[in-house]
Amino acid sequence: MDNKDNESVTETEVSFRRKPEWLKVKLPHGFKTKDVIGLLNDKHLHTICSSGMCPNRAECWGAGTATFMLCGNICTRNCKFCNVSTNKPLPLDPREIDEIASTIQKLGLKHVVITSVDRDDLPDQGAGHWALAIRTIKQKCPGVTMEVLIPDFQGREDLIDKIIAEGPEIISHNMETVRRLTPEVRSVATYDRSLKVLEYIASKCIRTKSGIMLGLGEERHEIIETMDDLRKVNCQVMTIGQYLQPSLKHYKVRAYITPDEFAEYGRIGKEKGFRHVESAPMVRSSYHAEKHIH
Repeated sequence: MDNKDNESVTETEVSFRRKPEWLKVKLPHGFKTKDVIGLLNDKHLHTICSSGMCPNRAECWGAGTATFMLCGNICTRNCKFCNVSTNKPLPLDPREIDEIASTIQKLGLKHVVITSVDRDDLPDQGAGHWALAIRTIKQKCPGVTMEVLIPDFQGREDLIDKIIAEGPEIISHNMETVRRLTPEVRSVATYDRSLKVLEYIASKCIRTKSGIMLGLGEERHEIIETMDDLRKVNCQVMTIGQYLQPSLKHYKVRAYITPDEFAEYGRIGKEKGFRHVESAPMVRSSYHAEKHIH
């Protein structure tokens, strides 16, 4: 028994570490990256670019785009794919919003994506903080376009309305995975609730966006089904990328999807009527986000 257990651990470690060539990327470097990281550290700000270990952060920062994370960096949920810390969050920091707006100005960003951890501990789940952040950025950073990648707010339309009222160019909410795998991969969130959130936003004539990860064990027909479900609720933009296991404690990668397969899903998505589809191994929710508003 001990030998088998040891062999199992070894196989898992090898599987976790061994990636195909198309998933190997250069680490962020250069003046712009150092500039961004230095300013973020100085302001004690959080970005999903860093917290989520996004492989594209150097490219996005260089293109004048960044994704900021509201409501701190501790989440009340414990999704098995996510690298963000889970614990009891700290109280909301009223300085956070002004610091984000100031950083956007100093970096000369053209497009920003705002996201947040889930704050199920708060009566309004952070929606009021969200609304103030969008309003403040619009006031202090005129000309900057904005996408907001929101949590599900437990499906409460009154809270989603607070976001809609501030008029961001795009409101995004990720499905993350296919219906069958949602209970295994996501914490608290449900497949149908996420669809209803997107449907409600689209009904208010706001451009909607969603994304999924591949390599979790989903099958081709389930990916197609998810595309169809998103189109039924008038989701207009979709991102599809490879799931990369943050650590051995996270949900295990079941498969590495080839670039050709991703290209095929991108083609299928466009045929189904999405305005824009980003589908490639290294695609993340905010990848090329500045293009999705056009």
